[in-house]
Amino acid sequence: MTTPQQTRTGATLDVDHSDVFYRDWLKEAVRKVQADANRSADTHLLRFPLPDGWGVDLYLKDESTHPTGSLKHRLARSLFLYGLCNGWIRPDRPVIEASSGSTAVSEAYFAKLIGVPFIAVMPRTTSAEKIRLIEFHGGGCHFVDDPRTMYEESARLAADTGGHYMDQFTYAERATDWRGNNNIAESVFRQLESERFPEPAWIVATAGTGGTSATIARYVHYTQRDTRICVADPENSCFFEGWTTGDPDVTYDCGSRIEGIGRPRMEPSFVPGAIDRMMKVPDAASVAAVRALEQAIGRKAGGSTGTGLWSALKIVAEMVADGRRGSVVTLLCDPGDRYLDKYYSDVWLAEQGLDIAPYTAAIESLLATGVWPE
Repeated sequence: MTTPQQTRTGATLDVDHSDVFYRDWLKEAVRKVQADANRSADTHLLRFPLPDGWGVDLYLKDESTHPTGSLKHRLARSLFLYGLCNGWIRPDRPVIEASSGSTAVSEAYFAKLIGVPFIAVMPRTTSAEKIRLIEFHGGGCHFVDDPRTMYEESARLAADTGGHYMDQFTYAERATDWRGNNNIAESVFRQLESERFPEPAWIVATAGTGGTSATIARYVHYTQRDTRICVADPENSCFFEGWTTGDPDVTYDCGSRIEGIGRPRMEPSFVPGAIDRMMKVPDAASVAAVRALEQAIGRKAGGSTGTGLWSALKIVAEMVADGRRGSVVTLLCDPGDRYLDKYYSDVWLAEQGLDIAPYTAAIESLLATGVWPE
């Protein structure tokens, strides 16, 4: 539609917002973020010990070895590139994120890398170690008492400061290149090429934004594989109910105890139609699984790893019972030293009313017999 002035004068209107300083800053910022990827080696694919005679192999993609120690390093890099290339991130203006911890740690790292301020809006119950890591990377923490208010508070801070609200829960599935470009799915399949079952029967992910499960599922479909995708959901999270009922408006009135996953609303980055299966995992089972992981491979991991591992072990038991050979992959999302005061603390478990003994016994029984206990 033409403006009145155009109609009146017939003149060509020409507004040029070119900014040489900003474009030079932008090129350097993108170079720094891409250079971080070039410096970072791929993450390991660890094997969880199972009896060879079962004919089933279980692997964990160890995302804790990223520079910021978690799966969210990949996401934060993608979000920063997305925000920079869209012109949303600007010099000297803060980047703001709603996060329960690990994404904020990784985003603080990238904000410091390109020289912009960073503010994490997070629940007051976030682990002390994650808060320390955010501050170590130069970020600030803005706490909320109700996790459901993180979105609005982040948007308000961005408006008040002139900064950019990164909004991982909306943009995670858009910012990640699911077709390839060394995404997590492409890496898993490349690392499995020399294994006895190079195409896994199942990949198990957990959902915080939903971006990882969307990336893996889309890549599997794009490359025409038979691998199926299972998403494991913790207590106090709406993804399972939203997926099973098809209701995008389902909500929970409290936050997840398993940091990094589980949401009180269906997030825009969660793509229900791309996945094949979901499991609702008791929090006590998640804790029992990460403690069993330490017994099996000598590595502590966060609670979200336990949620995925519990579901992966259940799938392994199904395959053994059916006489199906193959492999299963899940994720080691972040290191357990961030949660020593939570998932590795018997005092915290007692305070939360969590009894992990039945779930620990179930895992021990499975590993001893190959049978999932009723």
